[in-house]
Amino acid sequence: MGQLSLKSVIKTFGEFEVVKGVSLDVHEGEFVVFVGPSGCGKSTLLRMIAGLEHTTDGDIVIDGKRVNDLPPVKRGIAMVFQSYALYPHMTVFENIAFPLRVEKAPADVIKKKVEAAAAILHLDTRLQQKPGQLSGGQRQRVAIGRAIVREPEIFLFDEPLSNLDAALRADMRIELTRLHKQLGATMIYVTHDQIEAMTMADRIVVLNGGHIAQVGAPLELYHKPQNTFVAGFIGNPRMNLLPARCVGTSAAAVTVQCQGQTITLPVAGREGLVGSDLLLGIRPEHVALGRVDVTLRVVPHVVEQLGQQTVGYAALEGREENFLFVLPGTRGIQDDQPLDVGFRAGDCHLFDAEGNALERQVDLAALTAPAG
Repeated sequence: MGQLSLKSVIKTFGEFEVVKGVSLDVHEGEFVVFVGPSGCGKSTLLRMIAGLEHTTDGDIVIDGKRVNDLPPVKRGIAMVFQSYALYPHMTVFENIAFPLRVEKAPADVIKKKVEAAAAILHLDTRLQQKPGQLSGGQRQRVAIGRAIVREPEIFLFDEPLSNLDAALRADMRIELTRLHKQLGATMIYVTHDQIEAMTMADRIVVLNGGHIAQVGAPLELYHKPQNTFVAGFIGNPRMNLLPARCVGTSAAAVTVQCQGQTITLPVAGREGLVGSDLLLGIRPEHVALGRVDVTLRVVPHVVEQLGQQTVGYAALEGREENFLFVLPGTRGIQDDQPLDVGFRAGDCHLFDAEGNALERQVDLAALTAPAG
């Protein structure tokens, strides 16, 4: 099992509403990531699922059973926190075994489950060591092992990698993805790091101000964001948004004027759009040197040479915000030297005055089809 349903869940602290009527279904065996900026309600939502926070309104249903009034230990969940919360005087074996000791499990059962979890997490040779003898990544694996031995229906992770350095975070992302495939368990993971969300999730839940801004597979959110918030949050560096004005529409295309040029975009038109102000979105990695469908003269004032790519932050006439572009490899671009960059109409996004996306004519199945 391991199915979760949130039904119009609300959480308030005094008069401040943190979670505002969130509804979501998580399917058995899914890896779902809650992502969003600080204060968006993602950790509060996770703590309500765990039973560490009471819901103000709405229902939390696990495997068809309403669990709002059940204590955490009765919900069939296990939670891994940002802090490892290990007992420093106990060995790795005893730290992993602790929840089983609390449940007064037989010694042979404890030994079998701890050794099985240690094998999964590559901690076999560390069982007699104490946390002070372990690296940060190993300590986090011990905390995960303590969750595994409980055999929960749902694993909850609250920013478990944020205390690790960049290299360890990358290693642990791989470990957690492998663990999910091996266990086949339902996992809900909270992070503010969109790279973790994009690389690990079956589905991403983007939260903004206590609301769900969009739910979807990682590449769906990347290629078809439903609003400017998701467009700006998913993708690194963030999407460029340029003011545009609609001058024509059809069922499958919208023509706009942007930066003094006229461009027809493959997005679905709608009535009443002509004459309205819009935002044209283009991701920095879709900008190329030279003249394409749309060509812009930019003046880069900061150029980051990263080896595998070159990132430029440029001034664009009539705009205060930086125009960002990402070029593959090392490029001979100089600060404060004007150059022409361009992008294709098919790579553009279009948003209305309220920040909602016009439907892009993009075949996600073709984009994600196996090569060859």
